[in-house]
Amino acid sequence: MKRYVRTLLVPVDVLLDALMLVPLLILCLISRFSRKKLDVGIGPEPIVSHKYQKKALEDYGYTAETYVNSVYFITQEFDIRADLYVPKVGKKIFSKLLSYFLFTFVIFRYRCIYIYFNGGPLFQNKLLWRIEPLLYRTAKVKVVVMPYGGDVQEISRTKNLMYKSAMSKDYPDFKLKRKRIEKRIDLWTKHASHIISGCDWVEYMYHWDTLVLAHFTIDVNEWKPRDEIIGPPSGANSLKIFHAPNHKHIKGTSHFQAAVDQLKREGVKIELVIAEKLPHEEIKEMIARSDIVADQLIIGWYGMVAVEAMAMGKPVLCYIRPDLEELFINEGLIRPGELPVIKCSPLNLAKTLRSIVGDQEGLNEIGQRSREYVIKHHSTTSIGKVFDGINQSIGIRPSGEK
Repeated sequence: MKRYVRTLLVPVDVLLDALMLVPLLILCLISRFSRKKLDVGIGPEPIVSHKYQKKALEDYGYTAETYVNSVYFITQEFDIRADLYVPKVGKKIFSKLLSYFLFTFVIFRYRCIYIYFNGGPLFQNKLLWRIEPLLYRTAKVKVVVMPYGGDVQEISRTKNLMYKSAMSKDYPDFKLKRKRIEKRIDLWTKHASHIISGCDWVEYMYHWDTLVLAHFTIDVNEWKPRDEIIGPPSGANSLKIFHAPNHKHIKGTSHFQAAVDQLKREGVKIELVIAEKLPHEEIKEMIARSDIVADQLIIGWYGMVAVEAMAMGKPVLCYIRPDLEELFINEGLIRPGELPVIKCSPLNLAKTLRSIVGDQEGLNEIGQRSREYVIKHHSTTSIGKVFDGINQSIGIRPSGEK
């Protein structure tokens, strides 16, 4: 029934977009010759690291702001939230109208925007998303595009069969988005001012202007070792593992559970704490109270939770694809052996865990290297330097710079 209603609404959506096309073009022309208040706007996806990316830009002299269409349960720390202005009655039509207003807000407020391959505020509009790059060009707004995951994962492009299987289980309807994802990759690859890639996203993209390990950003002064909170460490022959899966199959949760259960049967003092759908601050406390953090066993590169854990001096368990690590080494982004995660896979996880239980000295050394790694590659200072270089290359300099 819901799908039938959505089908009936498609002509209405297209008609609204068609009616708004000329007014938006006129607004873009006016915006072209207006003075924008801020240098950079980051959005509209509600990504956790946006507030840190904002700080990274501010550290290099840029004025920046975060804006979102809506928020998730993880965090609500964004400067501009369009969803606060949508009434519960008639939510769909008001959300659509609000997307026009948010787009107008963006083109008059920011000289440059950082968005994802989904697009900007018009990304859900049936017609206008196709010409959104043209509208920004008309408004003289530069667009830096970066991936986050599902926006570029055209699954037929990956050779990671474990990931294909996991996606089919966690998101069976994702197969319906393949063509749309492909079109948006093409659209923004051709028309963005600058494109960032990294992580396993490189497998789905065919071009980038800047390659990073991942654009995950963190404030290392906010996320740091907190021995005064976690109390005495676990016993010499015990291990407390924290795991926060947002998609259980993709993260390999069942493999972590099976390995821990196996070691428990062997008499090993080991505990796996799993947390789902918790606010960001609660996740932070649970990381602080753990010995190590289990990130993922399927994707092949580490995610934001791993960066948070490493910043807090926690060793991280993660599957790392050799070809991805080789790429980043060859590109000069990391040195051989620099990546501090405890590499493992579903096949050797139990063996890996068995080898580190009781090795407190080794875990402490990995934790220290992990924090140093994050400071070097994911801190607001390091990511700010990357963003500054990108902005300068497309003609965006800090507004206070003479």
